Amino acid sequence: MTDDRSRSTDGPDADPAAEWPVTLSGVTESVVATLGPNDRWNVAALGLFAGDADTPVTARTWGNTRTRRNFHRRGEGYVQFVDDPVVFADAALSIVEREEPILESANAWARVAVERIGSGTDERTEWERWALRPIDADVETETVPTIDRGFGAVVEATVAASRLEVSGYDETRLRERLEHYASVVDRAGGPREREALERVREHSAW
Repeated sequence: MTDDRSRSTDGPDADPAAEWPVTLSGVTESVVATLGPNDRWNVAALGLFAGDADTPVTARTWGNTRTRRNFHRRGEGYVQFVDDPVVFADAALSIVEREEPILESANAWARVAVERIGSGTDERTEWERWALRPIDADVETETVPTIDRGFGAVVEATVAASRLEVSGYDETRLRERLEHYASVVDRAGGPREREALERVREHSAW
C-alpha cells in the first residue's frame, strides 16, 4: 500500500464552508457523475465512507474505471443521493453517460473536490482511495424515509454481480448470494426493485 498526498484539488470556486447535504454514517451508497474526455458526464456507483470532525469522507475506486480516470483528469465530481433502485443498478453495472451531471432522480447532491490519499491491491485488483470535500451542495427533494429490504438486496446484488468472472472471487459463492438477494427482492421488494434486479441480470454475467 502506498500513500499519495501530493495532489491538491482546491479550485478557485471552492467554498470552504460547504457541507454535505445529508448526514453520512457507515458506508453510504451514492452515484457520482464525473466529466469524461468526451465532455459527457459518466454516472457510476460510489460507496462513501463516513468521516468525522478530523477526517474527510472517503471513497475507493476499483480498477481502471471511468470514475478513477476522470477523478485524475478533473479532480472533482457530483456525488448524488438517489432512492430509485433502477437508477442505482444501471449506474453500478452499465455505462451511463449524460449531457448534464445532476440526475432527475437525485434527492440531494454535492459537488466534491477529490484528492487521492492512498492506493493498493486487493484480490489482484488495484484500488485507489480518495478524500472527498464538498464545494457546493443542494437538496432537491425532501421525503419521509422508509426502509425497503428489497432496495438493500439490489445494492448487495450489484456488488456480487460486479465480481463475477473476476479472479480472486469464488464464483459459486457469488451466484449463491445473488440467488439469495433475488429471493429477498421477490419477497420484500416492489416493482422498481424487481425491475432493478432484471437490470442486474442484463448488465452482468449472472
